Amino acid sequence: MKLQAVFVLLSSLGFAAAAAELPGPVVSVAWLNEHRAEVVVLDVRSDVAGFTTAPEWSTDAKTGAKVLDSSGGHIADARLVDFNAWRVSATIEGHKIDKLIPSAEEVQALMRGLGVDADDTLVLTTPGADPSDVDMAARVYWTLKTYGGTQMALLDGGNAAWLQAGYPVSTDAAVKLAAGNWSAGERNSAWLAQADDLKPGKGGPQLIDARPVPQYLGVVYKKPAVAAGGHVEGAVNYPIELQTRPVGLAQMFLTPEQYRSVMKGLGYAPQAGAITYCNTGHMAAGAWFVMSEIMGNPDTRLYDGSMHEWTTLGHPVVGVGL
Repeated sequence: MKLQAVFVLLSSLGFAAAAAELPGPVVSVAWLNEHRAEVVVLDVRSDVAGFTTAPEWSTDAKTGAKVLDSSGGHIADARLVDFNAWRVSATIEGHKIDKLIPSAEEVQALMRGLGVDADDTLVLTTPGADPSDVDMAARVYWTLKTYGGTQMALLDGGNAAWLQAGYPVSTDAAVKLAAGNWSAGERNSAWLAQADDLKPGKGGPQLIDARPVPQYLGVVYKKPAVAAGGHVEGAVNYPIELQTRPVGLAQMFLTPEQYRSVMKGLGYAPQAGAITYCNTGHMAAGAWFVMSEIMGNPDTRLYDGSMHEWTTLGHPVVGVGL
């Protein structure tokens, strides 16, 4: 019997595995393999077709070693999380603003639809081959934490690292599970920033722009989501390329010490209050995760409206002026 079928059978018979105690906000593939039966794996992705697509390998011409080219498939029994469903639209000052955090009721419905229970320990994974993959999982993690989620971690390197370590994946379709009983608490503003928090002259937290350097400088900008090129006055750039490092195909986190060196080199204080932003609150979620969860800075907030909301509402930007 396939592993996935075993998990489903045990769940239907009312058996619940003991929840694992997480070692921190990031877990390795070796840890997950050892504790697989004790956690619920959420596979976060925007390309849902990849959930049932086989991984692709090639052979290095010089060494003869197998090389992972695409991290298709999923860890057996993982729950498919469509990232697109985790961001919603709202009207702000008469303008439609997209890709914002859902309401407590919406998040609760999403989690219960995935069969997640209140006492489940969660490991969030992604295809893991691109920094933007990592940031999708970070955005869902941030959303859950904002509504009271605690027992959760990100899988370092995602499915790509899992495959490179020699562990198997499944290409079976997602299984519809019975509704869970996970409950969302009230929205905690400790991790959520608003446009007013970024306005010049406000003082307070340092602003961290998590976009690539050309977007930060305004050489290019993401149309039509962003209406003007440049960045919020006073913001320091922490480009997405520095959030992770590639090991084979897998995007892996740095150590806290390495992050501390990177941040100091970029000109901001790792433990000072901070607000992260990007274009639509996606890349900024990765920066938030690094600072808040890996670096342990509790005074880190994410501006989910980011440059989409900021420029749509007509707030000023600075840049090279192209």
